[in-house]
Amino acid sequence: MNKLISIILMTTFCMSCAAQDIKLPAPNKTGGKPLMEALNERQTTREFSEKELDEQTLSDLLWATYGFNRDDKRTVPSSQNKQEFTIYVVLKVGIYVYDAKENVLIQKIQGDFRAKTGSQDFVASAPLNLVFVADLSKNPIEAATVDCGYISQNVYLYCASAGLGTVARGWFEKDEVIAALQLGENEVPILTQTVGYKSDK
Repeated sequence: MNKLISIILMTTFCMSCAAQDIKLPAPNKTGGKPLMEALNERQTTREFSEKELDEQTLSDLLWATYGFNRDDKRTVPSSQNKQEFTIYVVLKVGIYVYDAKENVLIQKIQGDFRAKTGSQDFVASAPLNLVFVADLSKNPIEAATVDCGYISQNVYLYCASAGLGTVARGWFEKDEVIAALQLGENEVPILTQTVGYKSDK
């Protein structure tokens, strides 16, 4: 009997752990604005609504940012195809890692750490902050910096197409971000980027 109770409790515990991850719907890879129109409307936004992004929008955004458009190739280029980046997704409810193969947000830490990702006031209340983290054991900082630019521009273009606001941010406390995301020795945050609906103000 005790063994049965233990199994039930363990199963319940495992199910609750798994439930913390977010299984995203399949990204919509068609539609959107024509490229030239999106380029024309690309801009930086620093005033955001607190309205959260729905899961479909989040899935589409992350696929455009760093998803796979072929078996082993991303929507962005990388030096020697090293694919040295991990995309951290910082939401109100926690910090997640984007698993592009499975299209899942894997929860790493519970809690609201948005304010830790930058020094500007809007960072703490905008619905989403992305942190682009490079593994310098795969590529040197010079290559990673260039590759990060491609990722950030994809975010800008998706946001222009979807009617969202975004701003790439280099103004953050590096050590604070490393601690909040619990990064490893070779993992370095290169850039952060806020995404959300534009404020009506």
